[in-house]
Amino acid sequence: MSLLKQPYEIKTDNLKPGMIISGQPGVGKSTLALSMPNPVMIDADNGVHRVDQRHRVPTLQVTSYQEVLDLIASDEIKPFETIVVDTVGRLLDFINVHIVKENPKLGQSDGQLAIKGWGVRAQVFRALLNTVKTMGKYLVFVAHITEDKDGDSKIIRPDFGGGKAGYDLIKDVDVVGYMEMLGRERTISFAPSERYYAKNSAKLDDVLKIPVLKDGVPNDFMTKIMSRFKDAADQEVVRLNEYTVLMEQIKTTIDGIADVETANAVVAEMDKLPEVWDSKIKARAMFKAQIDMLKLTYDKENKTFVAPVAA
Repeated sequence: MSLLKQPYEIKTDNLKPGMIISGQPGVGKSTLALSMPNPVMIDADNGVHRVDQRHRVPTLQVTSYQEVLDLIASDEIKPFETIVVDTVGRLLDFINVHIVKENPKLGQSDGQLAIKGWGVRAQVFRALLNTVKTMGKYLVFVAHITEDKDGDSKIIRPDFGGGKAGYDLIKDVDVVGYMEMLGRERTISFAPSERYYAKNSAKLDDVLKIPVLKDGVPNDFMTKIMSRFKDAADQEVVRLNEYTVLMEQIKTTIDGIADVETANAVVAEMDKLPEVWDSKIKARAMFKAQIDMLKLTYDKENKTFVAPVAA
C-alpha cells in the first residue's frame, strides 16, 4: 500500500484551523472566541466575568499551569469541539511559574526566567500545542495587543509577553485575526497589514463584520464561519478530484497518439473535454510534445495533421 496520498485523496473532514484573536480592550474578543463550535474556556486572565452570562461556557479558572495539563488529559475535555485560551499571554505567565517551580535554576531573583528558562518555556508551550493538535479540536487563543516600532512606524501585534513561544505560535496557527471598532461596527481582519499582524492561511474573508448579539440571538458567529470554511474545503477537494481524473484521462488519450490518424482523432475528442483550472493549457502542452516527438506537421489549409515528408 502506498504511503503517499494523491491530491484528491487528501481528507478535510477533520480540518480544524488554529486561530489567534487579538484586538483592542473591550472589543469583544472573548465573546467572539466563544462563538466557535461547542467551546470550553481556559480562563488564564480571570476575565470570564466580563463575558455576558448568556454567552458563558464551561470554564477552567486557572490558578496553575498544572490545572491546564490535568484538564487537557482528562475525560472532561472530550465532549468539546473548541478549546479557547484567554489569554495566551497570561497562560504563558503561568507556564513561567510552572517552569521555575519544577526547576528553580531556570528562574532569576526578580521573578523573571533565566536565559535557559525562555527556551524551556518555548518547549513546554510547543508540547501543549502538539498535544491539542492530536485531539482533533479547534484551538483559539485570545490575545491582548502591544505595539512594535519600526522606525517611525508602529505595528500592532498579539502580546505574548516576550520570548520565542509566541512567535512559534504565529507560525503554527492558520488564522490570526485583529479585532477593532470601525465607526460603530466591530470587525475582525485576517488580511496582513502594515498596521497590524494578521494571517489567513484558511482563506477566510479578509474582513468580517461582527453582528450585535441581541437577546435571544445565539453566539454562533464563528461557528457559521467554520462551517463555511469546511464546506469550501470539501468543495475544493471535489474539484481537485475532478481535475485529477480529467488530467489522467487527457494523458491516456495523448499517450495513445501514434500517427496522423490518431492525432486528428484526438483533436476532435479534446475539444469535447471539460475545462478545470489549467487543464486545457496543460493538455495543449502535452499534445504539442507528443506531436513534436512524432514529427507531425499541421496543414492549415485542410486543418489536419499530416505525416512528415520523406527525405
